[in-house]
Amino acid sequence: MKSGKLLNAELSHAIASMGHTDLMIVCDAGFPIPSSAWRIDLAIMPDVPDLETVLTAVSCAFIAEKVSFATEMAENNPPLLEKVKLIFPDSDYLPIPHEQILNEMAARAKVIVRTGAFDPWGNILLYSGVDAPVWFSKPGLKVPDIYRQRVEQMQNSADAAR
Repeated sequence: MKSGKLLNAELSHAIASMGHTDLMIVCDAGFPIPSSAWRIDLAIMPDVPDLETVLTAVSCAFIAEKVSFATEMAENNPPLLEKVKLIFPDSDYLPIPHEQILNEMAARAKVIVRTGAFDPWGNILLYSGVDAPVWFSKPGLKVPDIYRQRVEQMQNSADAAR
């Protein structure tokens, strides 16, 4: 049996298939998933599983370099935004208009994971990152300025988790 928190085989496969900057959307039960999308449907009944549960499990196996969410979430669903920021503390955040998520971003996603969540503006965009401290750990490599803060941030998180 697989170890770790994430046991769903298809979701594990999707994460393993992601490359740097690929987009995964973890969405609520009402999200209009394009018929062409790689859809992983985890929804069982209202709020089962909820967004927090799925995002927490995903965060254990996925490096989210950037996290986007509906601009409207900050005003209309601040408890969910707080949870997202707690689950992905090392990520950069970029709010975008909800309409853009529903149309443009849904069409660009490599995978869309549907939860049972009944959360207004509960559609979270996760952009795949790399394990920067590992990528820049070989002797003689110089960490570019664009990655320096990311390396330090990830190292500090790893130290804090120990």
